[in-house]
Amino acid sequence: MRIRGSLLGLGRALAAIGLTANILTVVGLLLNVAVALVIAFGHPRWGGGLLMVASAFDMLDGAVARATGTITRFGGFLDSTLDRYSEAVVFGGVLVYLLGTDDADVGAILVFVATVGALLISYARARAEAAGYGASVGLVARPERVVLLAVCLLIDRPLWALWFLAITTHLTALTRILHVQRLAAVEASDAASRPTPPVPAASAPNPERR
Repeated sequence: MRIRGSLLGLGRALAAIGLTANILTVVGLLLNVAVALVIAFGHPRWGGGLLMVASAFDMLDGAVARATGTITRFGGFLDSTLDRYSEAVVFGGVLVYLLGTDDADVGAILVFVATVGALLISYARARAEAAGYGASVGLVARPERVVLLAVCLLIDRPLWALWFLAITTHLTALTRILHVQRLAAVEASDAASRPTPPVPAASAPNPERR
Protein backbone atom coordinates (compact mmCIF):
# COMPACT_ATOMS: atom_id res chain seq x y z
CA MET A 1 0.00 0.00 0.00
CA ARG A 2 2.83 2.39 0.82
CA ILE A 3 4.52 1.70 -2.50
CA ARG A 4 1.26 2.22 -4.38
CA GLY A 5 0.64 5.47 -2.48
CA SER A 6 4.17 6.66 -3.23
CA LEU A 7 3.72 5.89 -6.92
CA LEU A 8 0.45 7.80 -7.02
CA GLY A 9 2.14 10.77 -5.34
CA LEU A 10 4.97 10.64 -7.85
CA GLY A 11 2.43 10.30 -10.64
CA ARG A 12 0.69 13.50 -9.52
CA ALA A 13 4.05 15.30 -9.35
CA LEU A 14 4.98 14.23 -12.87
CA ALA A 15 1.55 15.20 -14.17
CA ALA A 16 1.94 18.62 -12.53
CA ILE A 17 4.98 19.38 -14.69
CA GLY A 18 3.10 18.45 -17.84
CA LEU A 19 4.12 14.82 -18.35
CA THR A 20 1.42 12.44 -19.52
CA ALA A 21 1.30 8.69 -19.24
CA ASN A 22 1.83 8.29 -22.99
CA ILE A 23 4.87 10.58 -22.94
CA LEU A 24 6.41 8.47 -20.18
CA THR A 25 5.68 5.32 -22.17
CA VAL A 26 7.61 6.73 -25.13
CA VAL A 27 10.44 7.92 -22.86
CA GLY A 28 10.64 4.40 -21.46
CA LEU A 29 11.14 3.04 -24.98
CA LEU A 30 13.87 5.60 -25.72
CA LEU A 31 15.64 4.68 -22.49
CA ASN A 32 15.58 1.03 -23.49
CA VAL A 33 17.09 1.96 -26.86
CA ALA A 34 19.86 3.71 -24.91
CA VAL A 35 20.28 0.59 -22.77
CA ALA A 36 20.65 -1.54 -25.91
CA LEU A 37 23.30 0.81 -27.32
CA VAL A 38 25.29 0.81 -24.08
CA ILE A 39 25.29 -2.99 -24.00
CA ALA A 40 26.08 -3.28 -27.71
CA PHE A 41 29.13 -1.02 -27.30
CA GLY A 42 30.56 -3.38 -24.71
CA HIS A 43 29.34 -2.10 -21.36
CA PRO A 44 26.99 -4.78 -19.99
CA ARG A 45 27.29 -3.66 -16.36
CA TRP A 46 26.29 -0.10 -17.19
CA GLY A 47 23.54 -1.49 -19.37
CA GLY A 48 22.21 -3.59 -16.49
CA GLY A 49 22.02 -0.56 -14.22
CA LEU A 50 20.32 1.55 -16.86
CA LEU A 51 17.88 -1.29 -17.58
CA MET A 52 16.68 -1.11 -13.98
CA VAL A 53 16.12 2.64 -14.38
CA ALA A 54 14.31 2.20 -17.68
CA SER A 55 12.05 -0.47 -16.20
CA ALA A 56 10.86 2.07 -13.61
CA PHE A 57 8.96 3.83 -16.38
CA ASP A 58 6.75 0.76 -16.69
CA MET A 59 5.35 1.77 -13.31
CA LEU A 60 5.45 5.55 -13.72
CA ASP A 61 3.28 5.77 -16.82
CA GLY A 62 0.59 3.74 -15.07
CA ALA A 63 0.98 5.84 -11.93
CA VAL A 64 0.43 9.07 -13.89
CA ALA A 65 -2.62 7.60 -15.62
CA ARG A 66 -4.16 6.54 -12.29
CA ALA A 67 -3.28 9.78 -10.50
CA THR A 68 -4.86 11.92 -13.21
CA GLY A 69 -7.78 9.62 -14.02
CA THR A 70 -6.64 9.34 -17.63
CA ILE A 71 -6.54 5.58 -18.02
CA THR A 72 -7.57 4.89 -21.62
CA ARG A 73 -7.78 1.86 -23.85
CA PHE A 74 -5.33 3.46 -26.28
CA GLY A 75 -2.88 4.15 -23.45
CA GLY A 76 -2.94 0.50 -22.43
CA PHE A 77 -2.50 -0.55 -26.05
CA LEU A 78 0.42 1.84 -26.59
CA ASP A 79 2.11 0.75 -23.37
CA SER A 80 1.81 -2.94 -24.23
CA THR A 81 3.04 -2.44 -27.79
CA LEU A 82 6.06 -0.31 -26.87
CA ASP A 83 6.95 -2.77 -24.10
CA ARG A 84 7.41 -5.40 -26.80
CA TYR A 85 9.67 -3.05 -28.76
CA SER A 86 11.62 -2.24 -25.59
CA GLU A 87 12.25 -5.88 -24.76
CA ALA A 88 13.21 -6.81 -28.31
CA VAL A 89 15.64 -3.92 -28.69
CA VAL A 90 17.40 -4.78 -25.41
CA PHE A 91 17.78 -8.38 -26.56
CA GLY A 92 19.20 -6.95 -29.78
CA GLY A 93 21.80 -5.01 -27.81
CA VAL A 94 22.76 -8.17 -25.93
CA LEU A 95 23.07 -10.00 -29.25
CA VAL A 96 25.43 -7.40 -30.72
CA TYR A 97 27.54 -7.53 -27.56
CA LEU A 98 27.77 -11.34 -27.61
CA LEU A 99 28.74 -11.40 -31.29
CA GLY A 100 32.04 -9.85 -30.24
CA THR A 101 32.76 -12.57 -27.67
CA ASP A 102 33.65 -16.26 -27.74
CA ASP A 103 29.97 -17.04 -26.99
CA ALA A 104 28.73 -15.59 -30.28
CA ASP A 105 27.17 -18.75 -31.72
CA VAL A 106 25.38 -20.03 -28.63
CA GLY A 107 24.51 -16.45 -27.63
CA ALA A 108 22.81 -15.76 -30.96
CA ILE A 109 20.70 -18.90 -30.67
CA LEU A 110 19.73 -18.16 -27.06
CA VAL A 111 18.80 -14.54 -27.86
CA PHE A 112 16.56 -15.73 -30.69
CA VAL A 113 14.86 -18.42 -28.58
CA ALA A 114 14.39 -16.11 -25.57
CA THR A 115 13.03 -13.27 -27.72
CA VAL A 116 10.50 -15.53 -29.40
CA GLY A 117 9.46 -16.91 -26.01
CA ALA A 118 9.02 -13.44 -24.53
CA LEU A 119 6.86 -12.34 -27.46
CA LEU A 120 4.75 -15.51 -27.26
CA ILE A 121 4.06 -14.87 -23.57
CA SER A 122 2.59 -11.48 -24.39
CA TYR A 123 0.74 -12.77 -27.45
CA ALA A 124 -0.80 -15.63 -25.49
CA ARG A 125 -2.12 -13.20 -22.87
CA ALA A 126 -3.47 -10.79 -25.50
CA ARG A 127 -5.29 -13.54 -27.40
CA ALA A 128 -6.65 -15.02 -24.18
CA GLU A 129 -8.05 -11.65 -23.11
CA ALA A 130 -9.53 -11.14 -26.57
CA ALA A 131 -11.32 -14.47 -26.12
CA GLY A 132 -12.59 -13.41 -22.71
CA TYR A 133 -10.13 -15.26 -20.48
CA GLY A 134 -7.52 -14.04 -18.02
CA ALA A 135 -4.03 -15.45 -18.56
CA SER A 136 -1.63 -13.61 -16.24
CA VAL A 137 -0.03 -16.85 -15.09
CA GLY A 138 3.40 -18.43 -15.42
CA LEU A 139 6.95 -18.08 -14.16
CA VAL A 140 8.42 -15.11 -15.99
CA ALA A 141 6.20 -12.16 -16.80
CA ARG A 142 7.98 -9.05 -18.06
CA PRO A 143 9.04 -7.65 -14.64
CA GLU A 144 10.76 -10.93 -13.77
CA ARG A 145 12.48 -11.07 -17.16
CA VAL A 146 13.76 -7.52 -16.86
CA VAL A 147 15.10 -7.99 -13.33
CA LEU A 148 16.80 -11.27 -14.19
CA LEU A 149 18.47 -9.86 -17.30
CA ALA A 150 19.53 -6.69 -15.48
CA VAL A 151 21.10 -8.62 -12.58
CA CYS A 152 23.00 -10.94 -14.93
CA LEU A 153 24.24 -7.95 -16.93
CA LEU A 154 25.42 -6.26 -13.73
CA ILE A 155 27.60 -9.28 -12.94
CA ASP A 156 28.58 -9.61 -16.63
CA ARG A 157 26.93 -13.00 -17.06
CA PRO A 158 24.28 -12.38 -19.74
CA LEU A 159 24.38 -15.99 -20.90
CA TRP A 160 23.06 -17.12 -17.52
CA ALA A 161 19.95 -15.02 -18.06
CA LEU A 162 19.58 -16.12 -21.66
CA TRP A 163 19.76 -19.82 -20.83
CA PHE A 164 17.15 -19.38 -18.11
CA LEU A 165 14.87 -17.23 -20.26
CA ALA A 166 15.21 -19.46 -23.32
CA ILE A 167 13.60 -22.23 -21.25
CA THR A 168 11.23 -20.45 -18.90
CA THR A 169 9.67 -18.09 -21.44
CA HIS A 170 8.39 -21.04 -23.46
CA LEU A 171 7.29 -22.85 -20.31
CA THR A 172 5.35 -19.71 -19.35
CA ALA A 173 3.72 -19.49 -22.78
CA LEU A 174 2.78 -23.18 -22.53
CA THR A 175 1.39 -22.60 -19.03
CA ARG A 176 -0.86 -19.87 -20.40
CA ILE A 177 -2.04 -22.07 -23.24
CA LEU A 178 -2.95 -24.88 -20.84
CA HIS A 179 -4.57 -22.39 -18.46
CA VAL A 180 -6.85 -21.08 -21.19
CA GLN A 181 -7.58 -24.63 -22.31
CA ARG A 182 -8.76 -25.50 -18.80
CA LEU A 183 -10.91 -22.38 -18.57
CA ALA A 184 -12.47 -23.12 -21.96
CA ALA A 185 -13.14 -26.75 -20.95
CA VAL A 186 -14.83 -25.65 -17.72
CA GLU A 187 -16.90 -23.12 -19.64
CA ALA A 188 -17.97 -25.76 -22.17
CA SER A 189 -18.82 -28.21 -19.38
CA ASP A 190 -20.93 -25.62 -17.58
CA ALA A 191 -22.75 -24.79 -20.79
CA ALA A 192 -23.47 -28.48 -21.48
CA SER A 193 -24.82 -29.04 -17.96
CA ARG A 194 -27.36 -26.23 -18.17
CA PRO A 195 -30.90 -27.43 -19.00
CA THR A 196 -31.98 -26.62 -22.50
CA PRO A 197 -34.96 -24.23 -22.45
CA PRO A 198 -38.08 -25.79 -23.96
CA VAL A 199 -38.92 -24.77 -27.48
CA PRO A 200 -42.43 -23.26 -27.57
CA ALA A 201 -44.84 -25.37 -29.62
CA ALA A 202 -46.18 -23.83 -32.77
CA SER A 203 -49.65 -22.46 -32.16
CA ALA A 204 -52.54 -23.86 -34.19
CA PRO A 205 -53.79 -21.56 -36.93
CA ASN A 206 -56.80 -19.47 -35.99
CA PRO A 207 -59.46 -19.84 -38.70
CA GLU A 208 -60.97 -16.49 -37.76
CA ARG A 209 -57.74 -14.68 -38.61
CA ARG A 210 -57.01 -13.99 -42.23
